[in-house]
Amino acid sequence: MERTRRERARQRVGRVFLAILVGCLALVCSLPTHARAAEPATVTFTLDFPGSDPEHYSISVQSNGKALYECSAKISAESEERETYRTDFYISAATQVQIFELTARAHYFTGKIDSGNHKIAFTGAKKLVYKDKLREITAAYNFSPQQPVQQLTTLFESLSATLEFGRRLAYYHRYQKLGLDDELKRMEDQARSGNLIELQVARPVLQEIYDDGSVMNVVRARAQRIMAMGNGVAAPH
Repeated sequence: MERTRRERARQRVGRVFLAILVGCLALVCSLPTHARAAEPATVTFTLDFPGSDPEHYSISVQSNGKALYECSAKISAESEERETYRTDFYISAATQVQIFELTARAHYFTGKIDSGNHKIAFTGAKKLVYKDKLREITAAYNFSPQQPVQQLTTLFESLSATLEFGRRLAYYHRYQKLGLDDELKRMEDQARSGNLIELQVARPVLQEIYDDGSVMNVVRARAQRIMAMGNGVAAPH
């Protein structure tokens, strides 16, 4: 009799433990992916090119779409004064997927990345870094013969160009509104030529320009046209 009671007690304890375990698993599975992943994977591109503008910048993109841009550049095309600039933003899901697919095709930057050909013109000291919770891999290069690395380089350079337009436009809007028209013309031409990507990252400053009644209507109209080119790409919240 006593033995039977002990067995029943063990069974009840076992059922309670199983229920708790199932509940915990259900809770974990119901969490968003970013909540379960303590540390998202990150791809970072860095360029150092003395004498260019910007002379230094880096773009870090996480697997959840969050991104960070940092640079050292002239405050405007007409000035030699430089500033250190930093901004957080979101990239589109399509670009985020593209970056990590190209990184996988480049074997996460293991092995030889640089061509080693010293006859190729110097176009800046470049670095790609892949980091996740298990590893961190860094590759430095001037020119890479690997197609995925070439594509990543072009992508990050185009993204930097978009962010640089946003940075300069913010300066002109605040300090030198007469410079807005020429800068927006250049941005519109570059966007139409396909040299800029992720136009939505510059939308906040373009919207500010469009909403400013003290800015010439032709300038506001140009800002509106550029915003329309980037429509359909929304930043997550």
